[in-house]
Amino acid sequence: MTFIKSLTEKIKEYKYYIAELLILSLPLLIGNLGHILIGAVDILVVAKYNIMSLAAISISNSILFTIFIFPLGIIDAITIILSNWRGQKQKVKKYLFSSLIFSGLIAVLFTVICYLTKYIIPSLGFEKELIGLIQEYISIVSFSLLGMFIFHGIKQFLQAYEIVKLPNIIIFFSVFINLILNIIFVFGFGPIPSMGSKGAAIATLTVRTLMGLIMLIYVFKLIDFKSKIDFSYMLKLIKTGVPIGIGLTLEFLAFNIITILAGREAGILSAVHNILITISSTTFMIPMSISEGLVIKVAYNYGAKRYDNILKYSFCAFLTGVGFMALAGLILGIFPEQIIKLFTDNKEVLEIAIPIVLIAALYQVFDGFQVIAGGILKGFKMTKAVSYSVLTGYWIVGVPIAYVLVFKYNYSLKGYWIALAFSLLSMGIIQASLAKYKYDSITKEPTYIEKKSD
Repeated sequence: MTFIKSLTEKIKEYKYYIAELLILSLPLLIGNLGHILIGAVDILVVAKYNIMSLAAISISNSILFTIFIFPLGIIDAITIILSNWRGQKQKVKKYLFSSLIFSGLIAVLFTVICYLTKYIIPSLGFEKELIGLIQEYISIVSFSLLGMFIFHGIKQFLQAYEIVKLPNIIIFFSVFINLILNIIFVFGFGPIPSMGSKGAAIATLTVRTLMGLIMLIYVFKLIDFKSKIDFSYMLKLIKTGVPIGIGLTLEFLAFNIITILAGREAGILSAVHNILITISSTTFMIPMSISEGLVIKVAYNYGAKRYDNILKYSFCAFLTGVGFMALAGLILGIFPEQIIKLFTDNKEVLEIAIPIVLIAALYQVFDGFQVIAGGILKGFKMTKAVSYSVLTGYWIVGVPIAYVLVFKYNYSLKGYWIALAFSLLSMGIIQASLAKYKYDSITKEPTYIEKKSD
């Protein structure tokens, strides 16, 4: 009772900060949910087509995401750096042109890299029926990176100004465009033939390109094409963003290696894993969006030396983000079969997936905790610390657990998910400890200023 009373008092005291954080995070949530729902639409539509096509796009996306999540992480540094400079009262609008050039160059480089991966697919040991489908999907989707990266770069620039509504509304409406295009291209419509997984790839390329063009049109008048490219700014983006990219890559690599290994064991296991990832990723968008809003608030207040605000925003982020994931985990634990049936009625899929959903219910809470703690560190520009914690969590803690459970005790996909849960728990503990250490150190500085708002 004493804890509940204390928590209630804290909520009343911090209601301004909760409101500010949620107002900023809500459009980010809409956008993040849009991103996930775009992928979920692919899964839902192709799952109705056939399981082999679903396995093909699951494996393809696992490979592609593992590659291009790294440059997306680098581009994330735009928000961190410019928010911090805004807190220091610097003028940052001039960096829009350089941000666009930076995003475009990275997009071209990684388009080539992603496309070339199709040539190594035959040597990865997949079922013969899957190889051609995977290569075809990768060949098409690789060319969607330019539109995606341009969109992401502009979005990150606008977020530094806390302009978050329009970019995320664009993402949200893209879900419906993607759904329509998937139905048309996957199953066929009129003169358009049924194309299965190839149709899903064409839909993805079309939607991502449109998103980039719309965003470019929106900011076109703000671009100063006569301004010089600021290479020192780009170097700062690389310095801050590379650790973010490495951390995201290590995280996605852990998940996607599971998809690949499961796919080699049986195509249906990669399909099950992808469905479970889609479910957990959808709920994860809530704390992730709160974390993204927290990054902006922490970076800005860190630059402005308003350290008391950092503590308050962080507390509110943990309260709302972890609280939601606890509720989501409870729902997953109570209704596992009903949730899986939203994707497929396949009996074999249900038998494999339902026991793992129960593990995912606990996993949800750990995931919410670690992403909020990581958001604080990113706001402090401690991106290397985030990267190291991911390395420790997934590869030093998670891999040994997975090896024992999967290869010694034959837990198969269930063993991987138990290892993932322990990985996230260890990451959260490390990141929260580092965030507390950083806050304690900066509040001892003579520049500490307590202000009630930002």
